[in-house]
Amino acid sequence: MIEAVGLTKRYGQTVAVNNLSFSVEGGKVTGFLGPNGAGKSTTMRMILGLDNPTSGQVRIGGKLYRDLKDPLRTVGALLDAKWVHPNRSARAHLSWMARSNNIPARRVDEVLDVVGLSTVAKKSAGGFSLGMSQRLGIAAALLGDPEVLLFDEPVNGLDPEGILWIRKFMHRLADEGRTVFVSSHLLSEMALTASQLLVIGKGQLISHSSTEDFVSRAAENTVKVRSPQLPLLREVLIRASAEVTDADTALVVAGMDSDKIGEIAAANSIVLHELSPQTGSLEQAFMQITGDSVEYHTGIETEAKHALAPTAQ
Repeated sequence: MIEAVGLTKRYGQTVAVNNLSFSVEGGKVTGFLGPNGAGKSTTMRMILGLDNPTSGQVRIGGKLYRDLKDPLRTVGALLDAKWVHPNRSARAHLSWMARSNNIPARRVDEVLDVVGLSTVAKKSAGGFSLGMSQRLGIAAALLGDPEVLLFDEPVNGLDPEGILWIRKFMHRLADEGRTVFVSSHLLSEMALTASQLLVIGKGQLISHSSTEDFVSRAAENTVKVRSPQLPLLREVLIRASAEVTDADTALVVAGMDSDKIGEIAAANSIVLHELSPQTGSLEQAFMQITGDSVEYHTGIETEAKHALAPTAQ
């Protein structure tokens, strides 16, 4: 388990992380999300003792990172895939890490095989692609067979096959009861990978819930309806106080569930060809909930906000 209490980090006048408290339990993949500049990387660095908190603390299995004996046996991490001496081979890089934490040498070949790098184990890491470097970083995180794993953007540079592999691999690690804490900007992938979400903005906690609850709470669910009698269906649904939007050859209905729509259609002898709930996406929910916490907006976002703002009278 990872547990942070009142975690705060200041750089001069800048507050990167502000009184952040949370716990990450084992047996689940927890996604760590937030806009750029939200404090995610700083938080992960403080978990690993790479940055000292200004105040507060974070513990792994009840201990500060600096108090862990042979820490790679307790927590493994991938924060920077290119953090490898370019002239070292993959095997040499992992071997010195193993020796530093009293990990058996045989474990090096085991993790190289797990991540699919056995055939390039003797090649210099400086010649690796980003995807290969990511796999080497994952091998390093697994080296001590730890109970806690932290991954920062682990799918960067991976092809679709590699992304599917890491997703299934994280699920397997969680199924073994391990604590898996992963940060990513690929929200569509997080929706498939993480069962829990920890969301921060401007260094503060925004949400900590299941992925399903996060999406359902933030994103408006609608129902798509197709019928050969769309004008009549639109009319009766509006009379029933539903919000109806035209979408090509269908209607998108908000404020009313599919059961109620079906009952209204039947009561008015309206034939339905489709009646399908449309669940909001993680991306939609994330944009809605973190909108006020984005530090830098693009020109398109700024123009959209101005366009939607009420005109001064």
